[in-house]
Amino acid sequence: MFPTDTLQQKIEITDLKPFLQKIQRYVRKDGKCNVHHGNVRETYRYLTDIFTTLVDLKWRFNLFIFVLVYTVTWLFFGFMWWLIAYIRGDLEHIGDNQWTPCVNNLNSFVTAFLFSIETETTIGYGHRVITDKCPEGIVLLLVQSVLGSIVNAFMVGCMFVKISQPKKRRAETLVFSTNAVISIRDGRLCLMFRVGDLRNSHIVEASIRAKLIKSKQTKEGEFIPLNQTDMNVGYDTGDDRLFLVSPLIICHEINQHSPFWEISKEHLAHEELEIVVILEGMVEATGMTCQARSSYVASEIKWGYRFTPVLTLEDGFYEVDYNSFHDIYETNTPSCSARELAEMMARCRLPLTWSVSSRLSTQGLPDSQEKRSSEAEELAERNGDVANIESESKV
Repeated sequence: MFPTDTLQQKIEITDLKPFLQKIQRYVRKDGKCNVHHGNVRETYRYLTDIFTTLVDLKWRFNLFIFVLVYTVTWLFFGFMWWLIAYIRGDLEHIGDNQWTPCVNNLNSFVTAFLFSIETETTIGYGHRVITDKCPEGIVLLLVQSVLGSIVNAFMVGCMFVKISQPKKRRAETLVFSTNAVISIRDGRLCLMFRVGDLRNSHIVEASIRAKLIKSKQTKEGEFIPLNQTDMNVGYDTGDDRLFLVSPLIICHEINQHSPFWEISKEHLAHEELEIVVILEGMVEATGMTCQARSSYVASEIKWGYRFTPVLTLEDGFYEVDYNSFHDIYETNTPSCSARELAEMMARCRLPLTWSVSSRLSTQGLPDSQEKRSSEAEELAERNGDVANIESESKV
């Protein structure tokens, strides 16, 4: 048996354990995936797609390979030119005007290396030149010219693709709000976050997706770590296709199909979940596909808040104040789950004031009952209907 004080301390530590644990993100706020691949034995697969492998490398390794490939190519063909001169005996007849060498003025490995650079880069200074008495040199010249062109196309193409990649540079100007919020919108509990584009050039065919990352256990007892669940952000209505000229608030309605259907404000604080948001589109200037990502953990989802408006009408144009892009303000929102809220509305027969008319039309109430409901609606608006519903549920 533990003493009373010790037992109380152990209970408090147990209750605080979820808060003391470090939050491990699946996707970081800057969009980088926090996943490392280990024990990959089939590394040969990276070589089968060598171009993509080179493009995906970090810049320091990419530049190192770029310089290394050219240097090795020049050294190899420089050695071949020196070997031809050595086998033919050109190095033994240096300064002999009666001897016709394979390459004029090639008298050492250094001069052969310089001639290799001149040949592959088509510099042609004119001091060292191949003669017509060397068929093996002519063949080597053709081989070096063809392979040099292939190396140039491969390496220059690799560098061009890496430089023009929009996934990192263009995505830097696509911003997501620091926090997501949950509040009432059009009579329904909704989860919302804000996206914006800092550039004047727009993202064409922009679309937004959201996924809930949360481990789950099936009915059969199978544990699925980091299970991915789609969150509807307007796929059925077309709201997921954005015209991203000014910042937009993306809304996920919490209904019976939502993974947040049974999550209340109290439960949200103890949930180990993460919402990954993905914004995709084409860069207007280049036509290349761009993707920006971010994520929200449970502590970054603020219950009972809304986003501060950032769009104002000026003299002949609209102005976006990005200083308030991440700002939120508190609003009156029930702390119960969307399911409990729907059950309370059904029991009380008093819909939320924002959706009374739609509720009555779907239920088909008689005229007299509709009149009484309208009077009850006006009364609820004066007294604060949401607060009344919560107080009744507590009783």
